[in-house]
Amino acid sequence: MDRDLLSIQEVRDLLRECKVAQSKYATFSQEEVDRIIYEMVEEIKLHNEKLAKMAAEETGFGNWEDKVLKNKFASEYLYEYIKDMKTIGKLKEENKVIEIGVPMGIIAALIPSTNPTSTAIYKVLISLKAGNGVVVSPHPNAKQSIIETVKILKEAAKKAGAPEGLIGVIQNTTMEATTELMKNRNTSLILATGGEAMVRAAYSSGTPAIGVGPGNGPAFIEKTANKALAVKRILDSKTFDNGVICASEQSIIVEEESKREVIEELKKQGAYFLDRDESKKLGEFILRSNGTMNPQIVGKTALKLAQLSGINVPCNTRVLVSEETEVSKNNPYSREKLAPILAFYTEENWEKACERSIEILNVEGKGHTMVIHSENKDVIMAFALKKPVSRLLVNTPGALGGVGGTTNLAPAMTLGCGAVGGSSTSDNITPLNLMNIRRVAWGVSELEDLKGVSNSQYTCEDGKLEELVKKVIADILNR
Repeated sequence: MDRDLLSIQEVRDLLRECKVAQSKYATFSQEEVDRIIYEMVEEIKLHNEKLAKMAAEETGFGNWEDKVLKNKFASEYLYEYIKDMKTIGKLKEENKVIEIGVPMGIIAALIPSTNPTSTAIYKVLISLKAGNGVVVSPHPNAKQSIIETVKILKEAAKKAGAPEGLIGVIQNTTMEATTELMKNRNTSLILATGGEAMVRAAYSSGTPAIGVGPGNGPAFIEKTANKALAVKRILDSKTFDNGVICASEQSIIVEEESKREVIEELKKQGAYFLDRDESKKLGEFILRSNGTMNPQIVGKTALKLAQLSGINVPCNTRVLVSEETEVSKNNPYSREKLAPILAFYTEENWEKACERSIEILNVEGKGHTMVIHSENKDVIMAFALKKPVSRLLVNTPGALGGVGGTTNLAPAMTLGCGAVGGSSTSDNITPLNLMNIRRVAWGVSELEDLKGVSNSQYTCEDGKLEELVKKVIADILNR
């Protein structure tokens, strides 16, 4: 049998097994579900380093040390946020309405190569917390590390009492397999994290989907900001796992009066400003002739990127910076770059910076994330009211703030971009996005109450029925 046919059959088998398992799991109490989640988190903690090293070696993206932290974030940090979350059975009761958590069924979890093991951990945990089963579709370039991650979670869940087949993972990774997973009638919801084409396919599959678009967040350093701290946060973010988190900064915008100070601080902290020839060389390496990003740049260090594009830079270089004036799809520096590369724009004032950031987001990244460093609350609020983003992060690293690591946003590896970004939600995705709520509502009024008619105001005396009817009709006509 052809490989694509084998992969399609595998998906159908996984979904059938998961459907049977989920129907049993749907009868579990909140306590039983929470015990399974706890045991999965406790087990995965023992493998964070191994899985991080597997992901870094298999994909060539980022560095394993930062991937350990991402795995920990997607398990232990996430667990602290969801452990007391009510998702099963009666959720709350007030005003004669009871809300009941209802699992969706089977979640199709599409996993990217940029954050493979952490995203797999996160999606399996939030799916099961909401009472669902889950079938994982690994990115082919991160297949082994994702399969190993799911295997560990699956065994831990089974030991804790989860039905066999509740967690599945595709071994024969093909486009046909992923398509079958998305379109199969047993799939209840697609949770899609990855490239723009894949997310579009999820939304056009005919199955309900939650997807995320590309990030391309600018970072505005406003004149009242602590410049040294702002630069530190931006470079911390852009170098974390070599910039593969989509919420990381892609451009820096400054006002004219702050330009010199910010540039000096960037250079002091390890940023290298490219000259025109160097910028052209790197730009040609970043953007391919078909207008898409070169996958060879993803998750590489600044030194490696310089080497690949034929540029000599100091050995302490952390980030490559290109000073720009143009924003367009043809300018690689004004696009999403999942690597330690930044564009640098200078504007006359904060109003012009505001316009520039909107221009950047309209090219790519609408609905995702933006960062502002400022102590001026009026400016911050002006940005909040105007920017087409779902997350405006203030005085924090973009990569870690967007996912909820250095902010109080919900911890998540899937960040909704809202309608403006082509997404079905603007939330950081949690178990609450993977469940339906059934509402039981008691009657609190009668038809007469809605019409403003009180039964007690009309009484029929003996022999006067006709008069009563006329009075009721007259009252109704006069309202």
